[in-house]
Amino acid sequence: MGLRRALGQPVRYAALVAGALPALAFPAANLEILGWIGLVPGLALMRAAPSRREAAVRGWWFGAGYLLANMYWLAPNLGPGLLLLAIVLGFLWTAVGVAVWAFTRPPVSARRAAAALVVVPSSWLVTEWVRSWQGLGGPWAVLGASQWQHPAILALAALGGVWLVTFALVAANTGVLLAITARSVPARSVGVAGILVAVLAGPVAFALTAPPPISRHITVALVQPGIEPTAAARLAQDERLTASVAGRADLIVWGESSVGYDLGDHLALLASVERDSRSAGAAIVVSQDAENRAGAHFKQALIVTGTGTGGSYTKTRLVPFGEYIPFRSVLGWLSKISKAAAQNVAAGTGAHVLRANIPRSRPLTFGVLICFESAFPDMSRVDTDHGAQVIFYQTSDSTFQSSWAPAQHAALGALRAAETGRPVAQAALTGDSVAFDDRGRLLASAGTGYRGVLLVRLALPASSARTLYDRLGDYVPWTATAIAGLAALFGLVRIRRNQSRPADRVLAHASARTGLAGSRNAGGGPGPAAAD
Repeated sequence: MGLRRALGQPVRYAALVAGALPALAFPAANLEILGWIGLVPGLALMRAAPSRREAAVRGWWFGAGYLLANMYWLAPNLGPGLLLLAIVLGFLWTAVGVAVWAFTRPPVSARRAAAALVVVPSSWLVTEWVRSWQGLGGPWAVLGASQWQHPAILALAALGGVWLVTFALVAANTGVLLAITARSVPARSVGVAGILVAVLAGPVAFALTAPPPISRHITVALVQPGIEPTAAARLAQDERLTASVAGRADLIVWGESSVGYDLGDHLALLASVERDSRSAGAAIVVSQDAENRAGAHFKQALIVTGTGTGGSYTKTRLVPFGEYIPFRSVLGWLSKISKAAAQNVAAGTGAHVLRANIPRSRPLTFGVLICFESAFPDMSRVDTDHGAQVIFYQTSDSTFQSSWAPAQHAALGALRAAETGRPVAQAALTGDSVAFDDRGRLLASAGTGYRGVLLVRLALPASSARTLYDRLGDYVPWTATAIAGLAALFGLVRIRRNQSRPADRVLAHASARTGLAGSRNAGGGPGPAAAD
């Protein structure tokens, strides 16, 4: 009966739909303005809830809608697991619902409005930070990533990571809600002020932050062969495209899974790629997607030169359900009804830099990460801290060619570039291949319909250059967690205090009646008569 009542409330379905609206701010729709105002309908439903409990439930439905809309393309891989994932992780938004209800429901004073502009964005940010843990799926569809096309806004990422961009967006949405719904002029004025601060913060930071000096330039070739029927055909296409840019690139990067063999066990294939490197006059960063002699499946970036192999990096952050099934002993059945991973891929030990010789220049120190790892800010920051001058991503989004996933994936490079102050280039097996400069500005791109090589010239900052986010790390989500925690503690104290007041009034009333009765008995009758 309770479940039927819960599912029968239209306003909760409205919250589910409202949660889906911000998905249009991300690629491929790219209606970025919805990042600034698209949360307002959902926040308004939470504000209008008749109780704290109902506000939390509406926040839950909103969160489920947000995740379903942003990750719909995972349905072929997860099947019903996608709905389960949205329901479980959507629960995190109950904190947002409670925060909105507590600080924006009437009456709203200027003081409460100011608190809402801090507490509501902090509560939202905590949900994003918690679900960014790999075990909970990773930080896909972080709201700040919706602004990938606006370097002036991404200046906030250089200061506090994508988290600070998210904070500004949610603060703006909260300000709009206050400006529309608050009854007092001071509270509405605070909302308008919050909007202005959130919108102008990025452009001001962009104007006041000078880019680091450039130490040198390199030309990189990003090879995008497209979908091929077999591993052998894919490798052959990579080799043909590499030959087409001989002598024109300082470094050549192939996409994820470009080599479907363990080159250590296929020496003839390794010798062929070495010849490709010699002919091209540049090192090649290939991507092995194969099983080793022990039968373990691995994904590894490997430098191949004209004289052999160089450094390598093994993928560390694996795609949940796509490359491994969490708690396989319990959830392994998903692989029988969906495209979830039949075998867990072996994970690497963490991000680290590689080095390659560059023609007519000194060796290049760079970071290379694989596919899903572009969603994690901490990994590119580790590479930068270890001296990387550029970050490369190798990916293969072939499973999701007709969806918004490739465009969403490519957009993450802009965030990572702005955060680290390093140019970022992504070589995608089937698209989208992209390159961004050190402030997140798009330099070149090739969509899923492109087959060929994307040549891009990158300006490299000194390896010692650091953004504020490089130096301080995740101080923004830590601060947001502290703010949300203090707000929750304050709210609990108020609830306890309000619960105790009725009991105090009952006790006081009872004491007064007892005292009155005692005075009557002492006087031998009613008070006025005794006075006579």
